[in-house]
Amino acid sequence: EEAVFLRKKITLLRAFSLLIGSMVGSGIFISPKGVLKNSGSVGFSLLVWFVCGILSMFGALCYAELGTRITKSGGHYIYILETLGPLPSFLFLWAEFFAIRPANSAVVSLAFGRYMLEPFFAPCAAPVTAVKLVSLLGYYMVLTLNSWSVTWSARLQTALSVVKLLALTLIIVPGMMLLAQGHTENFQDAFNRQSLVLDKLPLAFYAGMFAYSGWFQTSFVREELVRPERNIPLAVIVSVITVIVGYMLTNVSYYTVLGTQDVLASPAVAVSFVQRAFKSLISVVPVLVALSCFGTMNGGIFTFSRTLFVASREGQWPPLFSMIHIRRHTPLPAVMLMFPLVTAMVCIGDIYHLMNFFSFSRWLFIGLATLGLIVHRHRHPELHSPFKVPLFIPVSFTIICLFTVAMSFYSDPVNISIGCTMVLSGFPVYYLIIHRQMSNHFLQTKLSSFFSPLSDYLTHKLQLLLEVVQQEIKTY
Repeated sequence: EEAVFLRKKITLLRAFSLLIGSMVGSGIFISPKGVLKNSGSVGFSLLVWFVCGILSMFGALCYAELGTRITKSGGHYIYILETLGPLPSFLFLWAEFFAIRPANSAVVSLAFGRYMLEPFFAPCAAPVTAVKLVSLLGYYMVLTLNSWSVTWSARLQTALSVVKLLALTLIIVPGMMLLAQGHTENFQDAFNRQSLVLDKLPLAFYAGMFAYSGWFQTSFVREELVRPERNIPLAVIVSVITVIVGYMLTNVSYYTVLGTQDVLASPAVAVSFVQRAFKSLISVVPVLVALSCFGTMNGGIFTFSRTLFVASREGQWPPLFSMIHIRRHTPLPAVMLMFPLVTAMVCIGDIYHLMNFFSFSRWLFIGLATLGLIVHRHRHPELHSPFKVPLFIPVSFTIICLFTVAMSFYSDPVNISIGCTMVLSGFPVYYLIIHRQMSNHFLQTKLSSFFSPLSDYLTHKLQLLLEVVQQEIKTY
Protein backbone atom coordinates (compact mmCIF):
# COMPACT_ATOMS: atom_id res chain seq x y z
CA GLU A 1 0.00 0.00 0.00
CA GLU A 2 2.98 2.35 0.46
CA ALA A 3 6.60 2.56 -0.72
CA VAL A 4 9.11 0.49 1.26
CA PHE A 5 12.15 2.48 2.38
CA LEU A 6 13.89 3.69 5.55
CA ARG A 7 12.05 6.79 6.80
CA LYS A 8 13.71 9.96 8.13
CA LYS A 9 12.80 9.54 11.79
CA ILE A 10 16.02 10.66 13.54
CA THR A 11 15.48 14.25 14.75
CA LEU A 12 18.15 16.39 16.45
CA LEU A 13 17.02 15.21 19.90
CA ARG A 14 17.14 11.58 18.79
CA ALA A 15 20.56 12.10 17.20
CA PHE A 16 21.83 13.60 20.45
CA SER A 17 20.28 10.70 22.40
CA LEU A 18 21.84 8.18 20.00
CA LEU A 19 25.30 9.67 20.58
CA ILE A 20 24.93 10.04 24.36
CA GLY A 21 23.30 6.62 24.59
CA SER A 22 26.11 4.99 22.62
CA MET A 23 29.01 6.71 24.41
CA VAL A 24 27.76 6.52 28.00
CA GLY A 25 27.43 2.79 28.34
CA SER A 26 29.53 0.11 29.91
CA GLY A 27 32.80 1.97 29.22
CA ILE A 28 32.78 4.49 32.06
CA PHE A 29 31.73 1.76 34.48
CA ILE A 30 34.33 -0.88 33.48
CA SER A 31 37.13 1.01 31.66
CA PRO A 32 38.52 2.93 34.71
CA LYS A 33 40.15 -0.31 35.83
CA GLY A 34 41.78 -0.88 32.42
CA VAL A 35 42.96 2.74 32.14
CA LEU A 36 44.45 2.77 35.64
CA LYS A 37 46.09 -0.65 35.25
CA ASN A 38 47.89 0.34 32.05
CA SER A 39 48.67 3.98 32.90
CA GLY A 40 50.11 3.20 36.33
CA SER A 41 48.81 6.06 38.50
CA VAL A 42 45.78 8.21 39.27
CA GLY A 43 47.23 11.33 37.66
CA PHE A 44 48.26 9.65 34.42
CA SER A 45 44.92 7.83 34.20
CA LEU A 46 43.02 11.14 34.47
CA LEU A 47 45.32 12.57 31.81
CA VAL A 48 44.56 9.59 29.57
CA TRP A 49 40.81 10.14 30.06
CA PHE A 50 41.13 13.81 29.09
CA VAL A 51 43.32 13.14 26.05
CA CYS A 52 40.91 10.40 24.92
CA GLY A 53 38.10 12.94 25.14
CA ILE A 54 39.99 15.46 23.00
CA LEU A 55 40.87 12.73 20.48
CA SER A 56 37.21 11.69 20.37
CA MET A 57 36.24 15.29 19.66
CA PHE A 58 38.78 15.44 16.82
CA GLY A 59 37.44 12.20 15.36
CA ALA A 60 33.83 13.29 15.79
CA LEU A 61 34.50 16.57 13.97
CA CYS A 62 36.16 14.68 11.10
CA TYR A 63 33.16 12.36 10.83
CA ALA A 64 30.79 15.33 10.98
CA GLU A 65 32.51 16.76 7.89
CA LEU A 66 32.47 13.35 6.17
CA GLY A 67 28.75 13.11 6.96
CA THR A 68 28.10 16.39 5.15
CA ARG A 69 30.33 15.46 2.17
CA ILE A 70 29.11 11.85 1.68
CA THR A 71 25.34 11.54 1.81
CA LYS A 72 25.03 7.77 2.27
CA SER A 73 24.57 5.87 5.53
CA GLY A 74 27.10 3.24 6.58
CA GLY A 75 29.65 5.06 8.75
CA HIS A 76 33.25 3.86 8.52
CA TYR A 77 32.41 1.47 5.71
CA ILE A 78 30.94 3.97 3.27
CA TYR A 79 33.57 6.63 4.05
CA ILE A 80 36.42 4.20 3.32
CA LEU A 81 34.64 2.91 0.20
CA GLU A 82 34.05 6.39 -1.23
CA THR A 83 37.55 7.72 -0.45
CA LEU A 84 40.03 4.81 -0.44
CA GLY A 85 38.27 2.21 -2.60
CA PRO A 86 36.52 -1.18 -2.40
CA LEU A 87 39.38 -3.32 -0.99
CA PRO A 88 39.95 -1.47 2.33
CA SER A 89 36.20 -0.99 2.75
CA PHE A 90 35.61 -4.74 2.37
CA LEU A 91 38.44 -5.53 4.81
CA PHE A 92 36.73 -3.22 7.30
CA LEU A 93 33.39 -4.92 6.71
CA TRP A 94 34.99 -8.34 7.12
CA ALA A 95 36.77 -7.41 10.36
CA GLU A 96 33.76 -5.49 11.67
CA PHE A 97 31.38 -8.38 11.15
CA PHE A 98 33.60 -11.22 12.36
CA ALA A 99 35.58 -9.43 15.09
CA ILE A 100 34.94 -5.79 15.98
CA ARG A 101 31.17 -5.60 16.32
CA PRO A 102 30.44 -8.98 17.94
CA ALA A 103 33.29 -8.47 20.43
CA ASN A 104 32.08 -4.95 21.22
CA SER A 105 28.50 -6.15 21.66
CA ALA A 106 29.71 -9.02 23.85
CA VAL A 107 31.65 -6.63 26.12
CA VAL A 108 28.59 -4.40 26.60
CA SER A 109 26.27 -7.38 27.07
CA LEU A 110 28.52 -8.94 29.72
CA ALA A 111 28.69 -5.62 31.55
CA PHE A 112 24.87 -5.44 31.43
CA GLY A 113 24.57 -8.93 32.90
CA ARG A 114 27.15 -8.31 35.61
CA TYR A 115 25.61 -5.06 36.83
CA MET A 116 22.06 -6.38 36.61
CA LEU A 117 22.88 -9.32 38.90
CA GLU A 118 25.33 -7.58 41.24
CA PRO A 119 22.73 -6.33 43.79
CA PHE A 120 21.30 -9.86 44.18
CA PHE A 121 24.64 -11.48 45.03
CA ALA A 122 26.53 -8.69 46.83
CA PRO A 123 28.99 -8.82 48.53
CA CYS A 124 29.82 -11.98 46.54
CA ALA A 125 30.43 -12.00 42.80
CA ALA A 126 27.56 -13.11 40.58
CA PRO A 127 27.96 -16.62 39.06
CA VAL A 128 29.55 -16.48 35.61
CA THR A 129 26.87 -18.67 34.02
CA ALA A 130 24.06 -16.47 35.36
CA VAL A 131 25.83 -13.32 34.11
CA LYS A 132 26.12 -14.77 30.62
CA LEU A 133 22.49 -15.89 30.53
CA VAL A 134 21.21 -12.46 31.59
CA SER A 135 23.62 -10.83 29.11
CA LEU A 136 22.17 -12.86 26.25
CA LEU A 137 18.61 -12.19 27.39
CA GLY A 138 19.24 -8.43 27.32
CA TYR A 139 20.85 -8.63 23.89
CA TYR A 140 17.96 -10.63 22.43
CA MET A 141 15.43 -8.14 23.81
CA VAL A 142 17.19 -5.27 22.04
CA LEU A 143 17.49 -7.35 18.87
CA THR A 144 13.73 -7.98 18.89
CA LEU A 145 12.92 -4.30 19.44
CA ASN A 146 15.14 -3.18 16.54
CA SER A 147 13.48 -5.76 14.31
CA TRP A 148 10.04 -4.47 15.32
CA SER A 149 10.20 -0.67 15.05
CA VAL A 150 12.64 2.14 14.23
CA THR A 151 10.47 4.62 16.14
CA TRP A 152 10.36 2.60 19.34
CA SER A 153 14.10 1.90 19.18
CA ALA A 154 14.73 5.65 18.90
CA ARG A 155 12.31 6.41 21.75
CA LEU A 156 13.98 3.83 23.97
CA GLN A 157 17.36 5.39 23.19
CA THR A 158 16.10 8.83 24.24
CA ALA A 159 14.66 7.52 27.52
CA LEU A 160 17.81 5.54 28.36
CA SER A 161 20.02 8.55 27.64
CA VAL A 162 18.26 10.32 30.52
CA VAL A 163 18.88 7.25 32.70
CA LYS A 164 22.58 7.28 31.78
CA LEU A 165 23.02 10.92 32.76
CA LEU A 166 21.18 10.21 36.03
CA ALA A 167 23.54 7.31 36.76
CA LEU A 168 26.58 9.54 36.20
CA THR A 169 25.05 12.25 38.42
CA LEU A 170 24.54 9.76 41.28
CA ILE A 171 28.26 8.90 41.07
CA ILE A 172 29.55 12.46 40.60
CA VAL A 173 27.63 14.21 43.41
CA PRO A 174 28.84 12.18 46.45
CA GLY A 175 32.42 12.22 45.16
CA MET A 176 32.40 15.98 44.70
CA MET A 177 30.90 16.41 48.19
CA LEU A 178 33.71 14.37 49.75
CA LEU A 179 36.32 16.22 47.71
CA ALA A 180 34.91 19.57 48.90
CA GLN A 181 35.25 18.32 52.49
CA GLY A 182 38.99 17.84 51.97
CA HIS A 183 39.25 14.11 51.20
CA THR A 184 42.21 14.38 48.82
CA GLU A 185 44.38 11.60 50.27
CA ASN A 186 43.89 9.35 47.22
CA PHE A 187 45.40 12.05 44.98
CA GLN A 188 48.73 12.25 46.85
CA ASP A 189 51.66 11.58 44.50
CA ALA A 190 49.17 11.31 41.65
CA PHE A 191 51.84 11.35 38.91
CA ASN A 192 54.09 8.57 40.18
CA ARG A 193 56.49 7.90 37.30
CA GLN A 194 57.85 4.69 38.82
CA SER A 195 54.64 2.83 37.98
CA LEU A 196 54.43 4.23 34.43
CA VAL A 197 55.15 1.63 31.72
CA LEU A 198 55.26 3.32 28.31
CA ASP A 199 54.55 0.21 26.24
CA LYS A 200 51.30 -0.31 28.17
CA LEU A 201 49.96 3.17 27.39
CA PRO A 202 48.30 2.12 24.09
CA LEU A 203 46.17 -0.35 26.09
CA ALA A 204 45.21 2.46 28.48
CA PHE A 205 44.15 4.54 25.48
CA TYR A 206 42.21 1.61 24.04
CA ALA A 207 40.27 1.29 27.30
CA GLY A 208 39.62 5.05 27.44
CA MET A 209 38.66 5.33 23.78
CA PHE A 210 36.34 2.34 24.23
CA ALA A 211 34.46 4.35 26.85
CA TYR A 212 34.12 7.29 24.43
CA SER A 213 33.35 5.13 21.40
CA GLY A 214 30.00 5.97 19.92
CA TRP A 215 30.76 9.52 18.73
CA PHE A 216 30.55 8.20 15.15
CA GLN A 217 27.07 6.66 15.43
CA THR A 218 25.13 9.34 13.53
CA SER A 219 27.24 8.60 10.43
CA PHE A 220 25.69 5.11 10.27
CA VAL A 221 22.13 6.46 9.97
CA ARG A 222 22.81 9.51 7.80
CA GLU A 223 19.98 8.74 5.36
CA GLU A 224 17.46 8.56 8.22
CA LEU A 225 18.45 11.90 9.80
CA VAL A 226 16.27 14.98 9.54
CA ARG A 227 18.35 17.92 8.18
CA PRO A 228 21.69 16.04 8.46
CA GLU A 229 23.84 19.00 7.29
CA ARG A 230 22.79 20.93 10.39
CA ASN A 231 22.01 18.20 12.91
CA ILE A 232 25.13 16.01 12.55
CA PRO A 233 27.71 18.70 13.56
CA LEU A 234 25.42 20.14 16.23
CA ALA A 235 24.62 16.78 17.84
CA VAL A 236 28.28 15.67 17.70
CA ILE A 237 29.76 18.79 19.32
CA VAL A 238 27.21 19.07 22.15
CA SER A 239 27.23 15.35 22.99
CA VAL A 240 31.02 14.91 23.03
CA ILE A 241 31.55 17.97 25.25
CA THR A 242 28.84 16.69 27.61
CA VAL A 243 30.49 13.26 27.82
CA ILE A 244 34.03 14.64 28.37
CA VAL A 245 32.88 16.75 31.33
CA GLY A 246 30.82 13.87 32.74
CA TYR A 247 33.64 11.32 32.42
CA MET A 248 36.27 13.53 34.02
CA LEU A 249 34.04 14.30 37.01
CA THR A 250 33.05 10.63 37.31
CA ASN A 251 36.67 9.47 37.43
CA VAL A 252 37.62 12.11 39.97
CA SER A 253 34.67 10.92 42.05
CA TYR A 254 35.80 7.28 41.74
CA TYR A 255 39.30 8.13 42.98
CA THR A 256 38.01 10.35 45.79
CA VAL A 257 35.99 7.50 47.28
CA LEU A 258 38.06 4.47 46.20
CA GLY A 259 41.82 4.05 46.40
CA THR A 260 43.98 2.77 43.57
CA GLN A 261 43.97 -0.79 44.87
CA ASP A 262 40.19 -0.75 45.31
CA VAL A 263 39.67 0.25 41.67
CA LEU A 264 42.10 -2.41 40.42
CA ALA A 265 40.54 -5.12 42.60
CA SER A 266 36.92 -4.32 41.71
CA PRO A 267 35.15 -6.36 38.99
CA ALA A 268 32.47 -3.61 38.85
CA VAL A 269 33.88 -0.19 39.81
CA ALA A 270 30.54 1.60 40.03
CA VAL A 271 29.16 -1.04 42.44
CA SER A 272 32.25 -0.80 44.66
CA PHE A 273 31.86 2.99 44.63
CA VAL A 274 28.24 2.82 45.80
CA GLN A 275 29.09 0.25 48.50
CA ARG A 276 31.57 2.75 49.91
CA ALA A 277 29.73 6.05 49.35
CA PHE A 278 25.98 5.40 49.39
CA LYS A 279 24.96 2.09 50.92
CA SER A 280 21.31 3.14 50.70
CA LEU A 281 21.63 3.17 46.90
CA ILE A 282 23.40 -0.18 46.65
CA SER A 283 20.55 -1.74 44.67
CA VAL A 284 19.73 1.34 42.56
CA VAL A 285 22.97 2.39 40.85
CA PRO A 286 23.88 -1.06 39.44
CA VAL A 287 20.44 -1.22 37.81
CA LEU A 288 20.94 2.25 36.32
CA VAL A 289 24.34 1.17 35.02
CA ALA A 290 22.80 -1.98 33.54
CA LEU A 291 20.17 0.15 31.79
CA SER A 292 23.00 2.32 30.43
CA CYS A 293 24.59 -0.78 28.93
CA PHE A 294 21.18 -1.74 27.56
CA GLY A 295 21.03 1.59 25.74
CA THR A 296 24.50 1.05 24.28
CA MET A 297 23.43 -2.36 22.98
CA ASN A 298 20.38 -0.75 21.40
CA GLY A 299 22.46 1.94 19.70
CA GLY A 300 25.01 -0.60 18.46
CA ILE A 301 22.42 -2.86 16.83
CA PHE A 302 20.54 0.12 15.41
CA THR A 303 23.63 1.51 13.67
CA PHE A 304 25.57 -1.58 12.60
CA SER A 305 22.55 -3.06 10.85
CA ARG A 306 22.73 -0.01 8.56
CA THR A 307 26.34 -0.83 7.69
CA LEU A 308 25.34 -4.32 6.52
CA PHE A 309 22.35 -2.80 4.72
CA VAL A 310 24.54 -0.32 2.79
CA ALA A 311 27.30 -2.89 2.09
CA SER A 312 24.70 -5.19 0.58
CA ARG A 313 23.35 -2.33 -1.50
CA GLU A 314 26.90 -1.59 -2.72
CA GLY A 315 27.39 -5.21 -3.82
CA GLN A 316 29.89 -6.30 -1.15
CA TRP A 317 27.47 -8.33 0.96
CA PRO A 318 24.67 -10.81 0.06
CA PRO A 319 21.64 -9.02 -1.45
CA LEU A 320 19.22 -10.30 1.21
CA PHE A 321 20.68 -7.85 3.74
CA SER A 322 19.70 -4.76 1.73
CA MET A 323 16.02 -5.66 2.14
CA ILE A 324 13.42 -4.03 4.38
CA HIS A 325 10.38 -5.48 6.12
CA ILE A 326 7.29 -4.59 4.11
CA ARG A 327 5.27 -3.35 7.12
CA ARG A 328 7.80 -2.53 9.84
CA HIS A 329 10.19 -0.64 7.52
CA THR A 330 13.18 -2.03 9.43
CA PRO A 331 16.25 -3.69 7.82
CA LEU A 332 15.22 -6.99 9.42
CA PRO A 333 17.79 -9.39 7.87
CA ALA A 334 20.68 -7.02 8.70
CA VAL A 335 19.44 -6.62 12.28
CA MET A 336 19.18 -10.37 12.86
CA LEU A 337 22.50 -11.39 11.28
CA MET A 338 24.73 -10.60 14.27
CA PHE A 339 23.14 -12.70 16.98
CA PRO A 340 25.00 -16.03 16.39
CA LEU A 341 28.47 -14.43 16.66
CA VAL A 342 27.52 -12.28 19.66
CA THR A 343 26.06 -15.33 21.37
CA ALA A 344 29.30 -17.25 20.82
CA MET A 345 31.51 -14.42 22.13
CA VAL A 346 29.36 -13.87 25.21
CA CYS A 347 29.57 -17.59 26.00
CA ILE A 348 33.36 -17.88 25.69
CA GLY A 349 34.67 -14.33 26.14
CA ASP A 350 36.35 -12.28 28.86
CA ILE A 351 35.71 -8.53 28.92
CA TYR A 352 39.28 -7.20 28.92
CA HIS A 353 40.65 -9.67 26.36
CA LEU A 354 37.70 -8.92 24.09
CA MET A 355 38.33 -5.19 24.47
CA ASN A 356 41.95 -5.42 23.30
CA PHE A 357 40.96 -7.88 20.59
CA PHE A 358 38.54 -5.59 18.78
CA SER A 359 40.18 -2.22 19.60
CA PHE A 360 43.08 -2.82 17.20
CA SER A 361 40.83 -3.33 14.18
CA ARG A 362 38.41 -0.56 15.14
CA TRP A 363 41.04 2.17 15.49
CA LEU A 364 42.93 1.03 12.41
CA PHE A 365 39.86 1.59 10.25
CA ILE A 366 38.78 4.79 11.99
CA GLY A 367 42.28 6.12 11.20
CA LEU A 368 41.83 5.06 7.57
CA ALA A 369 38.42 6.79 7.42
CA THR A 370 39.88 10.13 8.59
CA LEU A 371 42.78 9.60 6.17
CA GLY A 372 40.06 9.24 3.54
CA LEU A 373 38.77 12.71 4.49
CA ILE A 374 42.19 14.19 3.64
CA VAL A 375 42.23 12.27 0.34
CA HIS A 376 38.65 13.35 -0.49
CA ARG A 377 39.51 17.01 0.11
CA HIS A 378 42.52 16.71 -2.21
CA ARG A 379 40.56 14.94 -4.97
CA HIS A 380 37.49 17.19 -4.79
CA PRO A 381 38.60 20.74 -3.92
CA GLU A 382 35.56 22.08 -5.78
CA LEU A 383 33.09 20.27 -3.49
CA HIS A 384 31.35 22.63 -1.11
CA SER A 385 30.87 21.24 2.39
CA PRO A 386 28.50 23.01 4.80
CA PHE A 387 30.78 21.95 7.69
CA LYS A 388 34.59 21.98 7.42
CA VAL A 389 37.27 21.40 10.08
CA PRO A 390 40.87 22.72 10.01
CA LEU A 391 43.24 20.33 8.21
CA PHE A 392 45.42 19.72 11.28
CA ILE A 393 42.51 17.95 13.01
CA PRO A 394 42.17 15.00 10.55
CA VAL A 395 45.96 14.88 10.07
CA SER A 396 46.75 14.70 13.79
CA PHE A 397 43.88 12.31 14.54
CA THR A 398 44.94 9.94 11.73
CA ILE A 399 48.60 9.92 12.86
CA ILE A 400 47.66 9.24 16.49
CA CYS A 401 45.26 6.41 15.53
CA LEU A 402 47.78 4.64 13.30
CA PHE A 403 50.65 5.20 15.77
CA THR A 404 48.58 3.76 18.64
CA VAL A 405 47.67 0.76 16.49
CA ALA A 406 51.36 0.17 15.68
CA MET A 407 52.42 0.53 19.33
CA SER A 408 49.78 -1.94 20.48
CA PHE A 409 51.74 -4.80 18.86
CA TYR A 410 54.32 -4.34 21.64
CA SER A 411 51.68 -4.02 24.38
CA ASP A 412 49.48 -7.05 23.68
CA PRO A 413 51.00 -9.04 20.77
CA VAL A 414 48.74 -12.08 21.13
CA ASN A 415 45.33 -10.40 20.94
CA ILE A 416 46.53 -7.80 18.45
CA SER A 417 47.96 -10.51 16.20
CA ILE A 418 44.60 -12.29 16.28
CA GLY A 419 42.88 -9.04 15.28
CA CYS A 420 45.43 -8.45 12.50
CA THR A 421 44.98 -12.00 11.20
CA MET A 422 41.22 -11.48 11.16
CA VAL A 423 41.63 -8.37 8.99
CA LEU A 424 44.11 -10.04 6.61
CA SER A 425 41.87 -13.10 6.22
CA GLY A 426 39.54 -10.89 4.20
CA PHE A 427 42.08 -10.58 1.35
CA PRO A 428 41.45 -13.98 -0.29
CA VAL A 429 37.69 -13.59 0.16
CA TYR A 430 37.78 -10.22 -1.58
CA TYR A 431 39.86 -11.38 -4.55
CA LEU A 432 38.09 -14.73 -4.97
CA ILE A 433 34.53 -13.40 -4.74
CA ILE A 434 34.02 -9.63 -4.59
CA HIS A 435 36.72 -8.48 -7.03
CA ARG A 436 35.87 -11.15 -9.60
CA GLN A 437 32.17 -10.45 -9.31
CA MET A 438 32.68 -6.72 -9.77
CA SER A 439 34.85 -7.30 -12.87
CA ASN A 440 32.24 -9.71 -14.33
CA HIS A 441 34.79 -12.48 -14.85
CA PHE A 442 33.35 -14.50 -12.01
CA LEU A 443 29.99 -14.68 -13.74
CA GLN A 444 31.53 -16.80 -16.51
CA THR A 445 32.93 -19.54 -14.27
CA LYS A 446 31.35 -22.92 -13.63
CA LEU A 447 31.47 -22.23 -9.90
CA SER A 448 29.17 -19.25 -10.36
CA SER A 449 26.78 -21.14 -12.62
CA PHE A 450 26.35 -23.71 -9.85
CA PHE A 451 26.07 -21.37 -6.85
CA SER A 452 24.10 -18.50 -8.39
CA PRO A 453 20.78 -20.41 -8.82
CA LEU A 454 21.22 -21.90 -5.36
CA SER A 455 21.87 -18.45 -3.88
CA ASP A 456 18.88 -16.94 -5.68
CA TYR A 457 16.64 -19.78 -4.47
CA LEU A 458 17.71 -19.36 -0.82
CA THR A 459 17.36 -15.58 -1.02
CA HIS A 460 13.85 -15.91 -2.44
CA LYS A 461 12.76 -18.36 0.27
CA LEU A 462 14.19 -16.15 3.03
CA GLN A 463 12.42 -13.14 1.52
CA LEU A 464 9.10 -14.97 1.81
CA LEU A 465 9.88 -16.13 5.34
CA LEU A 466 11.00 -12.72 6.63
CA GLU A 467 8.57 -10.67 4.50
CA VAL A 468 11.26 -8.34 3.16
CA VAL A 469 11.82 -6.58 -0.20
CA GLN A 470 14.38 -4.25 -1.76
CA GLN A 471 14.19 -0.54 -0.90
CA GLU A 472 11.96 1.23 -3.44
CA ILE A 473 13.06 4.85 -3.00
CA LYS A 474 16.56 6.32 -2.99
CA THR A 475 17.25 8.12 0.30
CA TYR A 476 20.63 9.64 -0.61
